[in-house]
Amino acid sequence: MIPKAVLLDRDGVINFDSPDYILAPDQWQPIPGSLAAIARLHAAGIAVGIVSNQSGLGRGMMDQQAFNDIHGKMMLAIEQAGGFISHIAYCPHGPDDQCDCRKPEPGMVFDSLAALALSEQPEQVLFIGDSIRDVQAAHAAHVPAMLVQSGYGDADKILQKARVLQPDIEFYADLAEAVVMILAEKS
Repeated sequence: MIPKAVLLDRDGVINFDSPDYILAPDQWQPIPGSLAAIARLHAAGIAVGIVSNQSGLGRGMMDQQAFNDIHGKMMLAIEQAGGFISHIAYCPHGPDDQCDCRKPEPGMVFDSLAALALSEQPEQVLFIGDSIRDVQAAHAAHVPAMLVQSGYGDADKILQKARVLQPDIEFYADLAEAVVMILAEKS
């Protein structure tokens, strides 16, 4: 199935992740091939959105301006590569804030589906993430998920947990490899 839209986690999928958070624009470094992969999705007529937990904001580790500067750098790099992001959803809350947007809760996925006019067609969307939280949020929103192994977690353990929710989940080394497979179905 060729999706109408692809939702991407940010850290570990588009850019290198860090257990110490990405707190400044100079720390945001794209994973090789990720920007070109987003451009390929855009060129194929597939809308791309970003769904990302960003608790560094709620924890006071960075302010809104630093966060905006990080996203500005990311958006410029994506556009320079020929890509386009149709929607960005992010949760600034910490894990103990009891919100409905922080993954594994599906709030941001639902917001993205609404923004992309796909609320009635969640099966036409694909969520690509690198963590079990991404798969859980997608599953709760009835959106199929795919995993990439470019994050900093234990990819094998993440895959095992994800298969409990989605037994046929596909997994790839990184976003570039995942997009090759997605678009191969189109030809």
